[in-house]
Amino acid sequence: MVYLLIINLFSFIIFGLDKRNSVFHRRRIPETSLLGISFLGGSIGSIAAIVIFRHKISKTSFLLKFGGIMLIQMALIYFFEKKY
Repeated sequence: MVYLLIINLFSFIIFGLDKRNSVFHRRRIPETSLLGISFLGGSIGSIAAIVIFRHKISKTSFLLKFGGIMLIQMALIYFFEKKY
């Protein structure tokens, strides 16, 4: 549970930093890094950052990949819940 709290907080901060960098035309955090953090368990923090900072909302390709990650995570949760 502590891991999920930390990874989601980290994800939220990283998305916020990337949004700030985009506003000030600074070097950005790669999308693969943002998606990787989400995949490792930071999807709730990522969703919160996307909504609060309005970051990556217009990037359809990013949202599709992020949606795929969410589907994979939901499927894993479902199968682990069934198994245990």
